[in-house]
Amino acid sequence: MVHRRKFLSSVAGALGLAFWDDKTLEATTAYVNANSKPSELKITDLRVTTIKGAPMTDPIIRIDTNQGIYGLGEVRDGASKTYALMLKSRILGENPCNIDRVFRKIKQFGGESRQAGGVCAMEMALWDVAGKAYNVPVYQMLGGKFRDKIRCYADTTESDDPHIYGDRLKKRKEQGFTWLKMDLGIDLMKNMPGTITRPEGVSIMQGANTPHMFTGIELTPKGIETMTNFVAVVRDYVGYDVPLSCDHFGHIGVNSCIRLGKALEQYNVAWLEDMIPWQFTDLLKEIKQSVNIPLCTGEDIYLKEGFVKLAQDHAVDILHPDLATAGGILETKKIGDAIEECGIPMAMHFAGSPVSCMANVHCAAATNNFLVLENHSVDVPWWSDLVEGVEKPIVNHGFITVPDNPGLGVTLNEDVIKQHLLEPGYFEPTPEWDKEHSHDRLWSMRVKARRSLVV
Repeated sequence: MVHRRKFLSSVAGALGLAFWDDKTLEATTAYVNANSKPSELKITDLRVTTIKGAPMTDPIIRIDTNQGIYGLGEVRDGASKTYALMLKSRILGENPCNIDRVFRKIKQFGGESRQAGGVCAMEMALWDVAGKAYNVPVYQMLGGKFRDKIRCYADTTESDDPHIYGDRLKKRKEQGFTWLKMDLGIDLMKNMPGTITRPEGVSIMQGANTPHMFTGIELTPKGIETMTNFVAVVRDYVGYDVPLSCDHFGHIGVNSCIRLGKALEQYNVAWLEDMIPWQFTDLLKEIKQSVNIPLCTGEDIYLKEGFVKLAQDHAVDILHPDLATAGGILETKKIGDAIEECGIPMAMHFAGSPVSCMANVHCAAATNNFLVLENHSVDVPWWSDLVEGVEKPIVNHGFITVPDNPGLGVTLNEDVIKQHLLEPGYFEPTPEWDKEHSHDRLWSMRVKARRSLVV
């Protein structure tokens, strides 16, 4: 820093700029990261450690560089760390500040639902490195922020007793949450004859691997009445002044979705989530046009194109990407910006550690049509302690303060992380992935072989 100040002083003197005194120069250079030369950054390593119960299994990745700066990312819950490790050979030697370039190089290895976990974790970590290199928070690099605090919604431990469930959600409201969500599935009626019709031999849980429309499972009038009465009791506990969303209905047919939705209208539900798979745009639109409750989907969609189609077709009212599988921070902001043009707000699905949480927070802060961010870790006492550098508790009275620290704004608390590892080892070296390679080109390239003539 001294040689930089001397240089600026000499330039100022040569130009006759007497106002460049030592205090001015010190202020000018105070926020420059003198330990980093962003244009010369190179990725040197990728390592992983996995946390259990935060709230699920969460692989945390770390991208190391030649200048000692590292970036953190997170593979979405339920996805293998291998999704990230297989990408290591593709990014070694790349400048991590070229985020879009690197993302375009690896995004072909993502896919719907958890298959995109590695790509998105990598993208988060690149933003963390770049923010640290330039000494600015991620939201600033996205164009600045629209809000200083991020609204969160929460659910709670389920119960088949609506009074217990309602009381638990009421406690969430007392904790400061201004948006609630409840699971309302057909498993509620697993021991109630006459509530569900289904083909013989098909259990109500069997539909987990079969799209809703192909299970043959339908609600009876008694089943619809049972589910709506459940919501009525919950509403008695939490009141009508707070949004209450519903999710996890079970794999029921389109007609049952419509009849249930109509019956729930009187309880002013905030949204009906993932009633059928998102790919069936026309069927979603049919439900939406039949029910006067907002329809929401999106947590399994990878990249913006699927969201844009749903928005342009007005098949749903709210889109709900999970940043850890939608394509990462920038792609999720692009999703928000694109669907805003169709008049659709963006809620954000999230279940993970504070690393992925902060990626979501920066994106939410920088996206105009952001609505609310999910949080599944309210009852994990050590969740906030996994990281340092941000306000504690991270979720405070239903809101998260947007951090101003460089990058994602957090560092790991190694002592706490090591207490909750899924397997031994903390960011161990991964040289076995250094040379993983295949022909990754997305288009064919024909090379004409030269033949030598034999005389």
